[in-house]
Amino acid sequence: MGEVLRIPLMRRLWYAQIVSVFGDFLALFAVIIVMTFNLHATAQQITGVQIAYMLPIAVLGVLSGVFVDRWPVKPTLVSSDVIRALLCLGLFFVHSVWGFYLVLAAISVVSSFFSPAQGVALRSAVPHHGLGSSQALMQQVMMGMRIIGGPIATGLVSALGPRFCYGIDSISFLASATLIATLAISLPKASHGAHASSAIEEELTGLRRIGSDMKQGISFIVHHAAVFFVIMSLAAGMFVLGCFGPLIAVYVRDNLHGSKGTFGLTSPMIPLGMVLGMNLIVKLSKSKKAATLVYYGLGGIGVGTLLLALFPHLYATIPGLFIIGFAAAAIIVPAQTLIAQETPPAMMGRVGSTVMSAVFSAQILGLILSGVLTEHISVRGVFGLCTAMLVVLTLVGKLWMEPEPHEAKA
Repeated sequence: MGEVLRIPLMRRLWYAQIVSVFGDFLALFAVIIVMTFNLHATAQQITGVQIAYMLPIAVLGVLSGVFVDRWPVKPTLVSSDVIRALLCLGLFFVHSVWGFYLVLAAISVVSSFFSPAQGVALRSAVPHHGLGSSQALMQQVMMGMRIIGGPIATGLVSALGPRFCYGIDSISFLASATLIATLAISLPKASHGAHASSAIEEELTGLRRIGSDMKQGISFIVHHAAVFFVIMSLAAGMFVLGCFGPLIAVYVRDNLHGSKGTFGLTSPMIPLGMVLGMNLIVKLSKSKKAATLVYYGLGGIGVGTLLLALFPHLYATIPGLFIIGFAAAAIIVPAQTLIAQETPPAMMGRVGSTVMSAVFSAQILGLILSGVLTEHISVRGVFGLCTAMLVVLTLVGKLWMEPEPHEAKA
């Protein structure tokens, strides 16, 4: 990771990620605090905050990548940050649950273009053997801010009010835009075959041209066994994590009979496990195949969910949640690394945004189904069901979706 951070482009993208994600989590936790204690929102309405932020990315993901592949990368990144900075100011004027939903959804629409463009920039800056480290670094920022964002936001909201957090979020996007604006991003030249394909596509216009680009990206994923397998595994892992989001607090209350302090002790375990797991997975990826690490990840998450389903005690809950986070890293890092290595540069936007759409769709499905299923089979039943699903996916992958040995693309 240290070697990757010596690359100037990667280092500044990483700095920009730290700044903007920190501001994002401050604002998001501030919104949740205001909705919970000022607007007295229900549990379903709080869950709606996460859905409002993820739904536009899930819906637009496949489409946004088409434009990212055709737009210049740096202007796309900078303009996305500036627009999101302006949209964050809208939080100053919101006083209702639906108002928060609308502003967060608007920010998410712009994020659906920023994320795949960032993936294109990373792919152009980092050599193949460093892609695993670069992906781990970016994910560690997300998990690290998730751990510290809540406590910091709570203190700032109590001392300075939620608007201070909204302002920090807006400033963080402007800081990210400033950092990215100083970068010199050069993309690899398209091959002769790509130029020929592009020339043919130029004859298409409007929706036909967009449809052709989308079809190419989806066709690449479906017909590449390794990429398709890791995307399915990544979606399954995110589905399980989506189920856990709204259920951990209920599990602590109803099954552990714990207090707010118990919840505070258990809630950081999954992101903490992911942060620590990524460091080990980067090292293991040098000697283990991506598919093997993904199997470890699916199995590890299954072990964690089984612990929670069978042993409703704090001594099993803390290690169970930590194992789930640790194992999730074994899916996220190799999956994103393999996708970045195998995807042709001209399709990075489309494939990256499709992956993002699958991941967010799985998380939304997990959020929605977790509440519905809990009413019928209990929280522990949901955790047991997640275990069974992961076992089935592992068997299906091993029997019918095992990737063939494949040379990485240059």
